[in-house]
Amino acid sequence: MSKAIPEPVSKLTEAFARLPGVGPKTAARLTYFLLRAPDEVSMSLAEALQNLKTATTFCSVCYNITVNDPCDICSDSKRDGRMIAVVEEPLDVLALERTGAYMGKYHVLHGAISPVNNIGPDDLRIRELVQRVENEQILEVIIATNPGMEGDATAMFIERELKPKGLRITRLARGLPVGGDLEYVDPVTLTRALQGRGEF
Repeated sequence: MSKAIPEPVSKLTEAFARLPGVGPKTAARLTYFLLRAPDEVSMSLAEALQNLKTATTFCSVCYNITVNDPCDICSDSKRDGRMIAVVEEPLDVLALERTGAYMGKYHVLHGAISPVNNIGPDDLRIRELVQRVENEQILEVIIATNPGMEGDATAMFIERELKPKGLRITRLARGLPVGGDLEYVDPVTLTRALQGRGEF
């Protein structure tokens, strides 16, 4: 950073720039916004950041982010504990919950297998998933990893680990988005939609 920029400003800009999806220009805009904003805006942000680290933890059962351990979903007796949806990130839990269509429980891996990024199976919560399957009466594991090379590699590894356990292992269907036109759909998605077609 330039010597014309005070150190506290450059440090905050660098901190923002380390966040995913935030480039140097956006980081600078955020920093200068906070400089001009009323003190309560900055203090509120600082307090929210501090609470994020002190008031949250990972659920000891599913590894989702929670305030209570176990989390509200794991503690909910109305949810089907015989079914687990395996997702990559806590945000994936929110996406599935928004549908209102899934009433089972979850297991959050906190990533996907990615040799390029030096992330292997031991860096994820796969071992804990296998232990859950062995210790709980699980009938079905729904692998809900993201479509793509990393998600597919993770799904295949999990399937290989769980297959000997004799439970049902399924994968989220892939296909066409609602409102999409066939002419704009990529060949891989279209092929998978054909392969996963159902009865009318």
